[in-house]
Amino acid sequence: MSAKRTDEYARLFDAAAREGIVVLAFNIPYIPMTSAVADSLEQYDAYGLIQVAELEVRRFESKSVTAIAEEYRRVANPRVAGLHLDHTPVIDEFGDIVDWRRYIAEAIEAGYDSVMIDGSRLPLDENIVVTGEVVRMAHPEGVLVEAELGSVLGHESGPLPPYDELFATKAGFTIPEEAKRFVDETQVDWLSVSVGSVHGAIAPATKNQEKVQAKLDIERLRELRDATGVPLVLHGGSGIQQQYIDESVRNGIVKINIATDIRQPYERALAAGGSVSDAQAAVSEAMRRLIRDVHRIEGSATRLRALM
Repeated sequence: MSAKRTDEYARLFDAAAREGIVVLAFNIPYIPMTSAVADSLEQYDAYGLIQVAELEVRRFESKSVTAIAEEYRRVANPRVAGLHLDHTPVIDEFGDIVDWRRYIAEAIEAGYDSVMIDGSRLPLDENIVVTGEVVRMAHPEGVLVEAELGSVLGHESGPLPPYDELFATKAGFTIPEEAKRFVDETQVDWLSVSVGSVHGAIAPATKNQEKVQAKLDIERLRELRDATGVPLVLHGGSGIQQQYIDESVRNGIVKINIATDIRQPYERALAAGGSVSDAQAAVSEAMRRLIRDVHRIEGSATRLRALM
């Protein structure tokens, strides 16, 4: 990866944070979805990320971190699409240890623009140690690093308590004082925070269910923005009520991850007997709605580059 490309990528996110322009990051559990996402970003001149998580390699049909990078280079225009390694957990949803160094190293070697290490299931001190190691792996190669502090629930193997109970008790929410220490000690570039969103279910019995209409604690988010001074990331970005999405972008969220909103249309099209092309068309329609109606980022690629 060239230093010039990396510098442009970092400055683009700085501009997004400064101007309140959100960058959507789209998860790819099935490789044919890549072209539908990439084509939509180019069609609407919207800047976004193509990303894959460790669980999508393990539990869906992404094949590998390298396979997604190869497909990205085949179909995506880097002017409107970056390449990001999403959740690389140290401990997965089953409590198993993950070979996270291997995934991070593979992504760096494959030319990813940024990587995410998820040590959120570790104690704070251990999360800091692991994240710091990833920063030392990635930064010399010109790769930005995202980490997670707090716990965005939803991928656990067992059932969750009712959402309203989770929100009221602020279970897993990121603590501003811990976030400041975390960023200061790790020098991480972006921080994924927990302020009320939840991941979409991925277990076979529940993955087709509609997501809960989540809320966000905007005051907590504002405190995290002020404490950390880095672009904040919202995981579990599908299904959040519109007013909270808008407020989150005004209060520090720069990157929002989207998975369920594009995965379910793809799977439903295939389940109804459609072809891969039909499933890709369903993703394209979902992308149109997300870009133009929900997040209103049509033209953001040109706007961001003019602000850099």
